Amino acid sequence: MLKKMRIALAIACFIVISLLFLDISGVLHKNFAFLAEFQFIPALLALNVVVLVVLAVLTLVFGRIYCSVICPTGVYQDIVSYFARRIKSKKTRRYSFSAAKTVLRIVVLAVFIVGVVAGIGIVSAILDPYGAYGRMVTELVSPVYGAVNNLFAKVLGVQHYTFAPTEIWIKSIFSLVLASLTLLIIGFLAWRSGRTYCNTFCPVGTILGYLSKFSILKLRIDKTSCTMCGRCSRDCKASCIDFKNHTIDYTRCVTCFNCIESCKDGSMTYSIKKVAKKQPLEIVGVSSENNSRRQFFITSLLMAASATGLKAQEKKRSMIKFPAVRKDRYKRSIPVSPPGSLSHDNLNDKCTACLLCVNQCPDKIIRPSVNEYGWTAVMQPTLSFERGYCRTDCTVCSDVCPTDAITKLSKGDKTKVAMGHAVYVRENCIVVKDDVNCDGCWRICPTDAITREYRDSGASYL
Repeated sequence: MLKKMRIALAIACFIVISLLFLDISGVLHKNFAFLAEFQFIPALLALNVVVLVVLAVLTLVFGRIYCSVICPTGVYQDIVSYFARRIKSKKTRRYSFSAAKTVLRIVVLAVFIVGVVAGIGIVSAILDPYGAYGRMVTELVSPVYGAVNNLFAKVLGVQHYTFAPTEIWIKSIFSLVLASLTLLIIGFLAWRSGRTYCNTFCPVGTILGYLSKFSILKLRIDKTSCTMCGRCSRDCKASCIDFKNHTIDYTRCVTCFNCIESCKDGSMTYSIKKVAKKQPLEIVGVSSENNSRRQFFITSLLMAASATGLKAQEKKRSMIKFPAVRKDRYKRSIPVSPPGSLSHDNLNDKCTACLLCVNQCPDKIIRPSVNEYGWTAVMQPTLSFERGYCRTDCTVCSDVCPTDAITKLSKGDKTKVAMGHAVYVRENCIVVKDDVNCDGCWRICPTDAITREYRDSGASYL
């Protein structure tokens, strides 16, 4: 029952988080944006203390529930390993206990910490599992989703408003290649040996893994009733159960409950206290069923309460004055960051390059950077106006950002934000070049920042 509950919650979170990247209507973000804020590294970079405390409490009570239910990259690995075990032969699909790669885990965690402290954005972008999944969905799944949406829009015709046509475009070759490599590498590791990525290369898995050593509820082996059949170890996708020595490496256990499901002797339990050794015969069907039901209801209530509390949280942010770019620094090559980013430094320090803002921008003007901010901030959002312009009444990018790299802005506040200054290239203006009458930029400017002057010939120039 615990495994079925875990799978149901994981599928629900996985689908909703995926749709947060794919949804072009903006409806889901009004009700489920809290799932993006509930991700560990975005919460860490945003200094979202409430989320971090909730995740720590969940881990200290239940173990690594975050990794098996909330993290989309973790669920993606489970999906791959699920199909792998059904395609592989009976012999090759078995998992087995393996020693923890502790040194490698600590090295990766140290690199992540140094990268965050030093403000090297590409480190957190590559190592953040949520950001990695976001890039996979944005670059690889979103075009397919958009094509299907456009097909329905064409078939149903203009009289049907459920499917509005959307533009399909390549955001960045670099992020597309990286997303493809991420999909293949993590998928290969999951196909080959389950949760290898989580327990070797993921800094979140390492942090929560060592925290889960002190969790109240743990999977435990009753030595007196265990027949050492090895089923638990063969089904453990974290390769953390040493059935020969009756031990579990809790730093790698992702609390998937596969071992409980596979154990036919009732020797695996998810409990607070260690299994009693003196009276093994007391663990019979009725008692196990009652304990399982009680654990099911306790787990459901606590997890539901945590999610509800987070959703109800309303963070009140005061408007922060945006630092102006110094005149002597002004060059046309300076990248324009999304409104609400405060500064390039703030964006570079907090952004995990999940590309949620890129995929959700209704005007398609946000794209992943290549070298605009430097090599340390590759794939972070920058504005490119070839496809449109940034509307003064649109705050989508600030609404969806889970890390506060793009801080929340009201529509009223956005009209006061100067992302940059337009450059007037006189020799390219058709008024000067072709001697025609034009005041298009004056008419479209929403802030009246442009004025007109008239020449003797009657043609206007700005």
